Amino acid sequence: MNNKENIINCLDKGFVRLIDHMGDDAAIVQAARVSYGDGTKSVNEDKGLIRYLMRNKHTSPFEMVEFKFHVKLPIFIARQWIRHRTANVNEYSGRYSEMKDEFYVPNIENIKAQSKNNKQGRSNEEFSEDLAQNFLKSLEGNQSFLYNEYRNYLDQNVAREIARINLPLSNYTEWYWKIDLHNLFHFLRLRLDKHAQFEIRVYAEAICELIKPIVPFAYQAFEDYEINSVNLSAEEIRTLKNIIDLNNLDYSNSKLSKRELEELEIKIDKIKKIIE
Repeated sequence: MNNKENIINCLDKGFVRLIDHMGDDAAIVQAARVSYGDGTKSVNEDKGLIRYLMRNKHTSPFEMVEFKFHVKLPIFIARQWIRHRTANVNEYSGRYSEMKDEFYVPNIENIKAQSKNNKQGRSNEEFSEDLAQNFLKSLEGNQSFLYNEYRNYLDQNVAREIARINLPLSNYTEWYWKIDLHNLFHFLRLRLDKHAQFEIRVYAEAICELIKPIVPFAYQAFEDYEINSVNLSAEEIRTLKNIIDLNNLDYSNSKLSKRELEELEIKIDKIKKIIE
């Protein structure tokens, strides 16, 4: 694998690099067909099987594919990222090595006010340019001051493991991150969402670009059945009952396969029972 062709820069100093992978769409199909004892099928049948597995949440065949990434990211994003505990991680150590003079500085257009609707995110409203400039000036000044203090501590023979403790969360770290495709899709479903923090979305989008050529059928199914789909509660379905006439649906222009249409009919029957 040519690593130069498998790296995407992220934010101002970060990146995601695909180091290695095991398996592809064929590995998913092979694992699924163990249950049936069937051999290799046609490309269209393989694609149809993967889509069936995805929409019916038969997840174990997707676990047969694994990806290993080298990621450089700000520590505050790493702390969000590590909450996804279904992966193997080996991180750069500030005990064994000196921390680098590399800190995340956001673009001015990404400095926003606190959202009034979302307690954990920023708003999309315009923000004072003067305040944003002052924030950036203060941020970079503090980063420089704290790193210089850290270097001074090291020069005075303070242990690396204690000298580092006052470095800010904007300091960059690096890790190797290995995860199977099922759990990677779970990570992406959450971190591609518009409510996820902008900085981690940048990394999620980069990962998508790296894995698409390897698992094109699985990724398309993921987009169709996870990213671009919605789940409705029983009450939401009841709210829609006066808008949609379930007894007069027209499938003539549908692009669904025969099997998908059959599954849709089953879903509609279930919806009818909910709203009765």
